[in-house]
Amino acid sequence: MSTVGFLGAGRMGAPMVRRLVEAGHDVDAVGRTDDKRAAVAELGANPVAGLTAGAHDVVVVCVFTDDQVRELCLAGDVVAGMRPGSTLVVHTTGSPTTVRDVAARFDHVDVVDAPVSGGPHDIAAGRVTLFVGATDDALERVRPVLGAYGDPILHAGPTGSGQLVKLINNTLFVAQIGLVAEATRLGTRLGIEEGPLLQALTHGSSASRVLGMIASAGSAEAFISAVGEFIGKDVDVVRRTVADLGADLGVLDTVLDAGVRR
Repeated sequence: MSTVGFLGAGRMGAPMVRRLVEAGHDVDAVGRTDDKRAAVAELGANPVAGLTAGAHDVVVVCVFTDDQVRELCLAGDVVAGMRPGSTLVVHTTGSPTTVRDVAARFDHVDVVDAPVSGGPHDIAAGRVTLFVGATDDALERVRPVLGAYGDPILHAGPTGSGQLVKLINNTLFVAQIGLVAEATRLGTRLGIEEGPLLQALTHGSSASRVLGMIASAGSAEAFISAVGEFIGKDVDVVRRTVADLGADLGVLDTVLDAGVRR
C-alpha cells in the first residue's frame, strides 16, 4: 500500500479519499480550516494543514480549475517538496500544457494526468472513468492508487494525453447537449411538448446517453442549469487549449453555446 498526500478533498475528492482509506492506503488529506480538517477525519484520512515534504509515494491533486493546479504545482512548493521517484496525479480537467510544464520543471517525479469522467456517485462506487496520460511505468506504479476508485483506467498516451482526451470528450458531450436543445426548440416550433418529445426520442434511433440524461431531467433547460457551472468551465478550457495548439473546433463550435445555456 502507498502513502498518499491529497489536495482537494471536496465534492469529487472526498469520495476518492474515502475509497483510498478503505483500500488500505495511508492518506494525509489537506484541510485549510478546522471544519475542513474535521470533514477529512470523518473520511478516515489523516487531516493535515499542509503536506510534509518527501512524506508520500503519491500526491493527488483534485482541485476545481487549471489555474489552481498551476498555483499549487508550479507557483507553490507541493511538487518541489516531493521525494525523487514519487508520483504526482492530477485529476483536475485543464490544459495539457499545465501538466507538461510541471513534468518539464520537476524531473524528479513522475507526472500523471488522470481527468475523470463521471460524478461523486461513480467515485463512491469505484467505477469512475479515468483518462490517463503517463509513461507505462508510471501508470503501473500508481495503478493500485487509481484503482481504489477508477474503473476503467484508460491509458491515452504520454503526459498530457489524458487531458486532451477529456477535453475532446467534454466538447462532444456539450455539443450533444446543444443538439438536443436545438431539437427540442424545433419540437416547440412544431407544436410538440418537450417532455413527451424527449421520452419518445429515447426509444428511437436518435437515442444516446446524453439524450437519456436530459430526458430524466425533464427538459434541456433543467439539465443545462444543473451542469452548467462545470461544462461552462470546460468549454472555456477547450476553446483556449485548441487555440493555443493551433487547431480549431470546426462544426462542433457551432453547437457548443447551445449546450451551455438555453
